[in-house]
Amino acid sequence: MGVKERKARDREEMKEAILQSAHQLFVDRGFEEVSIRNIAEAIEYSPATIYLYFKDKNEIFYALHGEAFKKFNEFMGVLTEVKDPFRRLIKMGERYMEFTFQFPKYYDIMFIMQAPMDCVKNSEEWKEGESAHCQLENLVKECQQHDHFKNRDYKTLSFLIWSTMHGMCSLALRDRMKIYEEEERARMLDKSFKMFKQILTTI
Repeated sequence: MGVKERKARDREEMKEAILQSAHQLFVDRGFEEVSIRNIAEAIEYSPATIYLYFKDKNEIFYALHGEAFKKFNEFMGVLTEVKDPFRRLIKMGERYMEFTFQFPKYYDIMFIMQAPMDCVKNSEEWKEGESAHCQLENLVKECQQHDHFKNRDYKTLSFLIWSTMHGMCSLALRDRMKIYEEEERARMLDKSFKMFKQILTTI
């Protein structure tokens, strides 16, 4: 490996170390409570080092946000194997729940954590997130072409589907289901999802 390649590798490794440390700090403390100095201390470098890679804390967050959505979109890649659009929509819901519990820290930074969202729609920072949402809206429109969801506004219905799935997932992820017995919680999620699927067939 030449000097140029080694420097490029070292730079990527440092950038990844910054992102991993920032991600953990954001999830543990909340975005507003974390400073560039905190991130620097976590990787045992000076704050000046962080600024060689990111201009500010917001840019670090957007990098993490894009990374999380990229993983999410890759996770949804199996949907292409399902030809029927309504069955694909149901599969999307199943994968959404699987992703939430397999990658809770990614889900947290994507949909739960309070953080800056001042990027402009269709900007580079929002590209992966926009792609994920467009996938849902396009699938709902495809379902309409196959006689599902007649006379329904696809944007409103897409939001209803997303918010319902997010509600179930975030309540479970953030340990807000303690009103139910522990052994009942997973069953409650499963039954609720099945009920939601049935509701979708009647809309």
